[in-house]
Amino acid sequence: MSAQPNADEESQAQPLLDPSLHRSLSNVTSQVAIVGSNVCPIESLDYEIYENDFFKQDWRSRGKVQIFQYIFVKWLLCFLIGLIVSLIGFCNNLAVENLAGVKFVITSNMMLVKRYGMAFLVFFSSNFVLTLFASIITAFIAPAAAGSGIPEVKAYLNGVDAPGIFTLKTLLVKGLNVRSYHFLAHHNFFDKMIVHFNMFGSLMKDRIVGSITAVSSSLLIGKAGPMVHTGACVAALLGQGGSRKYGLTWRWLRYFKNDRDRRDFVTCGSAAGIAASFRAPVGGVLFSLEEMASWWRSALLWRCFFTTAVVAIMLRALIDVCLSGKCGLFGTGGLIMFDVTSQNTTYHIKDVPPVLVLGVIGGLLGSFYNFLLEKVLRIYSYIYGKKPIYKIILACSISVFTSCLLFGLPWLASCQPCPIDASEACPTIGRSGNYKKFQCPPGHYNDLASLIFNTNDDAIKNLFSKDTDSEFQYSSILIFFATCFFLSIFSYGIVAPAGLFVPVIVTGASYGRFVGMLVGSHSNLNHGLFAVLGAASLLGGSMRMTVSLCVIILELTNNLLLLPLIMVVLLVSKTVADAFNGNVYDIIMKLKGFPYLEAHAEPYMRQLTVEDVVTGPLQLFNVIEKVENIVHVLRTTGHHGFPVIDERSHSESPVLFGLVLRAHLIVLLRKKAFLTTAVRADSDAFRHFSAMDFTKRGSGNGDKIEDIELTEEEMEMFIDLHPFCNSSPYTVVETMSLAKALILFREVGLRHLLVIPKISNRSPVVGILTRHDFMPEHILGVHPLLVRSRWKRIRFQLPRFLKLF
Repeated sequence: MSAQPNADEESQAQPLLDPSLHRSLSNVTSQVAIVGSNVCPIESLDYEIYENDFFKQDWRSRGKVQIFQYIFVKWLLCFLIGLIVSLIGFCNNLAVENLAGVKFVITSNMMLVKRYGMAFLVFFSSNFVLTLFASIITAFIAPAAAGSGIPEVKAYLNGVDAPGIFTLKTLLVKGLNVRSYHFLAHHNFFDKMIVHFNMFGSLMKDRIVGSITAVSSSLLIGKAGPMVHTGACVAALLGQGGSRKYGLTWRWLRYFKNDRDRRDFVTCGSAAGIAASFRAPVGGVLFSLEEMASWWRSALLWRCFFTTAVVAIMLRALIDVCLSGKCGLFGTGGLIMFDVTSQNTTYHIKDVPPVLVLGVIGGLLGSFYNFLLEKVLRIYSYIYGKKPIYKIILACSISVFTSCLLFGLPWLASCQPCPIDASEACPTIGRSGNYKKFQCPPGHYNDLASLIFNTNDDAIKNLFSKDTDSEFQYSSILIFFATCFFLSIFSYGIVAPAGLFVPVIVTGASYGRFVGMLVGSHSNLNHGLFAVLGAASLLGGSMRMTVSLCVIILELTNNLLLLPLIMVVLLVSKTVADAFNGNVYDIIMKLKGFPYLEAHAEPYMRQLTVEDVVTGPLQLFNVIEKVENIVHVLRTTGHHGFPVIDERSHSESPVLFGLVLRAHLIVLLRKKAFLTTAVRADSDAFRHFSAMDFTKRGSGNGDKIEDIELTEEEMEMFIDLHPFCNSSPYTVVETMSLAKALILFREVGLRHLLVIPKISNRSPVVGILTRHDFMPEHILGVHPLLVRSRWKRIRFQLPRFLKLF
């Protein structure tokens, strides 16, 4: 055995970027990756099947009954994921509508009696308290729950095991607390829902207002991203193979104690999150396929579809309860969130140019949106590198600024007379409606208040509404667009669960409506349909998705006739935006420091072999190793994989026997499977071991080498590693190009890739490739002359004065 420096670099969590950039690239919405210059450990997931003797024996012992158990329980867990996520999504919407509804009703009632100062005080204080509560529980209980959560889930599905993203605390802060809005409606329905939620035990016991209070506080943030993270948390907790701590050690659950099955469950959970947010089951499946998952297969597509189907059915059943008026201010609900169905929706070739213009505008605005968001998050990183109190102060400051804007801007708009042929009451007295009275005299309405002094969902409904082409003024739409554009950017980075989907939709819908007003009678499309196309263009320009966004928008609006136009808008906006920068979620992942492996290989990787990037020699163990040597290596290194060689074979030089994991070595030390002599043990010596001893644990801390206590006599004993090694690890020859090795590493989902020599009379292992070795920052740091060969998109360069920021 030789002691050398590098076996599993990701366990060391070495900085991937220039040290001078650590401050600017610090984690901005949670304490997951880089905070200042301190880097938290980010490890890799291992989707490879670890084929040691115990796994093979367990696999051979499985009969038809065990195979049926595995398949049945997997489908059962998918059903439970859909069931739980649909309940969370429904109650989330219910809570937001009731919390925000009570706030707007009280404020509107005070406005009616012209108590404007008291109305502002109620509006301001309620928003401030809700934001303060959301930021406190996020900052001190679960910092990983801040932000959207989509970048974290996407990185996890790529193989990045960031700490804390799927813990119970994160789920509690990201989810909802039914009791938080129990006082808002005096109906037995709430009592029944609490009883149903108690079935989830400790999972839903103190489920919080994190996402609910943040969205209800009139901040321009959405709940779709947090719902994706919530769905992934539910899936990860259900699929971690039981819990000894809570006594959930059912034998059937043991089959899922591996990263491969958990990856599938998390993928289903993310699809269920989108389905529950937008009531778009097919869109949720396509979202997971297009944006989230790095590995996909037909069986996973089937399970995702089943999970989202459960969500759709449950939402339909729950919304039926609202039809009888038992949902408080939520109203009668509806499966389609923004219904813009129109029997007269026809368009001709003359309608295409304005749609193309919308796509170009969406691409330009989307790329500019991503650019500004990145700069704002970098600025926030300076604040987040300090004490948590500064994060809370920032969130409260944004809340104060937002409240003042939302209450003050409608005073700039002039009152409009109510239309004679209005399809609803005008002016609207209460929470929602197209014609808000605000400060206007009887028979008049404030069009800006109908948009800005409202929930995000109601604002979208007003913008998407049909037969309202003369409702809004040009100035009101422009003010609303500018307010939404900048407030959504400044609100996203606060320490609270916050999504980007809904803010981008409402912002895009506002300028889409404005374009429709400019086009006027020259187009067959009404202004509401232009708003839908505008929302699609900004989504495509910011998030760079096409198929999934197209289906989500169609399911949101229930208008299939818009399909060709939405496709054109998404294609144009994505193409234009790609000329400037990348996907918003990829930008956030980079800021968080997640070592995400792209599907393509950089051109310079073709010029390098794997030998050029591995740093060896390695820590090597013999098949029969001394306990003292194993303990020393585990205590002095942070590596998670060690090659095992056999020097007693008949060959002249040692041969590679396999790979052993740190976790497995700790199990052997804890159970003290020692030998007094350096001879191979017989099979009876390991009868007290089972395959379950070597399965990966779920969330939580595993055993550490520091917790192992051994006597001096035990340190002199030996361990036979033959039965515990993966005897068939993936290997590549040292002359293979780095690009080919990257494709193998990513497609198979490896954590360790052994590099073997081309000549047999050398050491049996040249090095180990890990995720860190494929990062461009590491490769270009070792070979700086290859920077000019790096793949670059054809992008327009921003002016120099903008780069200063």
